[in-house]
Amino acid sequence: MSTEYHHGVRVFEKDEGGATIRVVSTAIIGLVATAPKADPEAFPLNTPVLLTNPGGAVGKAGPTGTLAKCLKAIAKQAQAFTIVVRVAPGADDATTTSNVIGTTTASGQKTGLQALLAAQGQLGYKPRIIGAPGLDTLPVASELGSVAQALKGFGYIAARKADGMAYATTKEEATLYRAKFGHRELMVIWPNFLAWNTETSAPDVAPATAYALGLRAKLDQQVGWHKTLSNIVVNGPQGITSDVFFDLQSPSSDTNYLNSLEVTTIINRSGYRFWGNRTTEAQGGKFFFENYTRTAQVLADTIAEAHFTFTDKPMHPSLVKDMLASINAKGKDLVTGGYLIGFEAFLNPDLNPKEELAVGRLRISYRYTPVPPLEDLGFIQTITDDYLANFAAAVQAA
Repeated sequence: MSTEYHHGVRVFEKDEGGATIRVVSTAIIGLVATAPKADPEAFPLNTPVLLTNPGGAVGKAGPTGTLAKCLKAIAKQAQAFTIVVRVAPGADDATTTSNVIGTTTASGQKTGLQALLAAQGQLGYKPRIIGAPGLDTLPVASELGSVAQALKGFGYIAARKADGMAYATTKEEATLYRAKFGHRELMVIWPNFLAWNTETSAPDVAPATAYALGLRAKLDQQVGWHKTLSNIVVNGPQGITSDVFFDLQSPSSDTNYLNSLEVTTIINRSGYRFWGNRTTEAQGGKFFFENYTRTAQVLADTIAEAHFTFTDKPMHPSLVKDMLASINAKGKDLVTGGYLIGFEAFLNPDLNPKEELAVGRLRISYRYTPVPPLEDLGFIQTITDDYLANFAAAVQAA
C-alpha cells in the first residue's frame, strides 16, 4: 500500500474478489475522427465538442473522412452523448496516425486522442466509451488503450494485419493482431460491417467499432454496464466484410476459434450481432470479460466521486460509520438491481494503524463480485430405456 503524501481521494483496487452515492454516467462516447469538409465552427480541429444528438450533426460533418460515417453508425444504435475530436488527415497514413494519437502543444493544448483527456474539464463530461473507427492503426490502438486507462473508459479497436495498418482479412491475422495488446480496457473486433452508402448508392465498408460505440452506449442506457456487447442485434449493417462460420454447438467453428483467442467477431442470426465477451488483458488477469473491467471502473469512480465532500472533514468515528453505511447501502442496491453478485465495505484495522490515522490517512476497503456472462452453457443429454419399463401397462391403460 502506497504511503506517499496525497490530498484527495484514491481507490486501491484489489483483484480479490455517508455520501449520496450516484453511479457515474457511463453512456458517454469519445470519438476521434477526420472530416476535411466539416463545418469548422461546429467541429473545430483538436477541440472536444459535445453532441447530445449525434445523428443531427451528420450534415455538419461533411461527406468525407470518418466522422459522418461514425455518427450515422452511433445514431442507429442510440441517442448518446458523444464527445467528438476532429483531427486533420495527413499527407500519408503515418501523418494521419500521428494526428490521431495527438500530443500536448507548446501552448498546452491537447490534440487528437489526448484531447479526450481534457473533455471533462472543458465540457463537464468524461468519455467512457472510446474509439477512432477507421483510424485505429496499431500505434493508435496502443495509445487508445492508454487513454482509456487514464479515463477509466473502454475502447474498441479493429483487427489489422501484421503491419498494423490494413484491416485483417483472415481470422488468423485477426488473432495474431490481438496478441499485440495486454490492456484490460480494450476489445478487438473482426471483421467489419457492410452498410449502404447514400453518397455512392452502394454498399460500403463500415467500421464495426463505430457500431460497437453506439451499441455499448445503448446497453448502458437500457440494460446496464454489467451486460457485455455480445449477442445483441446491431442496427444498420447489411453484411460483413469476411465470411465467418458460426455454429452454436461446434467448438471448431470460426467464431469459437476467434473467441477462444479473445477476438470478438460478428454473426448473422436474426440480425447481425457481435459475438464475444473478452478483453485484451494479459493472461492470468481477472478482468478478461468486458463487463468485469467496466464494473471495476464504475465502482471506483462512483465511490470516489461521491466522497469528494468528505475530504478534509473532521475524521471522527461517526464520520467513518456514515461513510460505511452509505457505501454498503449503495452496494446492496447494485446487488438487488442485478449489477453485482455481492458487495461489502469495511474498515480493516491492519490498514489503519494509529500512525496513519494521526496524519489524516484513512483506508476503507470494499470487495465485490461482478456478474459473469453466461458464455458457455452446457446441457447433459442422456439416452435411456427407463421410460419403456411401464410400456405394456401404458398400452392397457390407453
